[in-house]
Amino acid sequence: MGGTDEPAGQRVGLGTIVREWGRIGSIGFGGPPTHIALLRQLCVERRGWITAAEFEDGIAATNLLPGPASTQLAIFTAWRLRGIPGALLGGAAFIVPGLVMILALAALFLAGSPPLWVLGAAAGAGAAVAAVAVQAATALIPASWKRAGTTRAARARWAGYFLAGGTAAVLVGPWMVLILIACGLLEVAIRTRESAKVPRRHSMWPLPLATAAPAATGLLALAWVAFKVGALSYSGGFVIIPLMQADAVHTYHWMADSQFLNAVALGQITPGPVVQTVAVVGYAAAGIPGGLLAAAVAFAPSFLFVILGGPRFDALRANAGVQAFLTGAGPAVIGAITGFAIPLALALQHSC
Repeated sequence: MGGTDEPAGQRVGLGTIVREWGRIGSIGFGGPPTHIALLRQLCVERRGWITAAEFEDGIAATNLLPGPASTQLAIFTAWRLRGIPGALLGGAAFIVPGLVMILALAALFLAGSPPLWVLGAAAGAGAAVAAVAVQAATALIPASWKRAGTTRAARARWAGYFLAGGTAAVLVGPWMVLILIACGLLEVAIRTRESAKVPRRHSMWPLPLATAAPAATGLLALAWVAFKVGALSYSGGFVIIPLMQADAVHTYHWMADSQFLNAVALGQITPGPVVQTVAVVGYAAAGIPGGLLAAAVAFAPSFLFVILGGPRFDALRANAGVQAFLTGAGPAVIGAITGFAIPLALALQHSC
């Protein structure tokens, strides 16, 4: 991967980055698998800007970070081509098309008296969301199970973390993230005891962030919710959905359960990551300005992680403490995504 801000080979124009990353952001229906395939096709197969090995390293590194991994991969590949300006322009070009589309649809879906065809579309899309959540969780299981190891004790812990995450998603709402972090830290402690090595402390940074309880209201509260979405979403965007639901529906009352279900559905039928659902929450809280603010705050950590951490991705991947934390937090995240399908299904039942 290397530590330079730009590759030694071909220099790619910023206009080209804006055009190509914007094109992918416009046609990237289907979520992260589609985004990754389109980026690989562009950067590796068609243009040869990035080697296949470096691209795979980029996928592995961005999957270690909280936040929308495919968006971070888009930012990372643009960063490798043109440094910080490339990361900023490429990331924005990738995000904006889906953001514009989801805000336009939010204006229809959340209108005081939406047309009947809009209500029908919302019901149809919302009915599939719980199933999509379960499918997303199922797709994450094989890699997480393999990461846990082959010993009976390791696999028993994996099952325990999974159950803890699933239970937390159903019962504890916005405090669910504490359970996820606790599972990660427990695995760090167990592996530290086994290896007698002290993990690096930076792997534990989300704990004080997650335990902070903001007293703000209005736009400050919206910014806090969006920041949690962008900074605490591990192993795929679906894990932040129950966090958003607890804040948007139960804490701040910006939306009803049925409206939130529609918001999640919009995140599925538009290009871009699931995290863009936060723009619909922002729209419900404060109109278009709220939607733009929520999106900007939610995606800001992804830009910072890549720009500041890009040269250190190799060290991050090799860090034993980080790997242990993800081994424990990963199955808890998968359990949370699975458990999240229950309140979604209940919301669907109540909206019918």
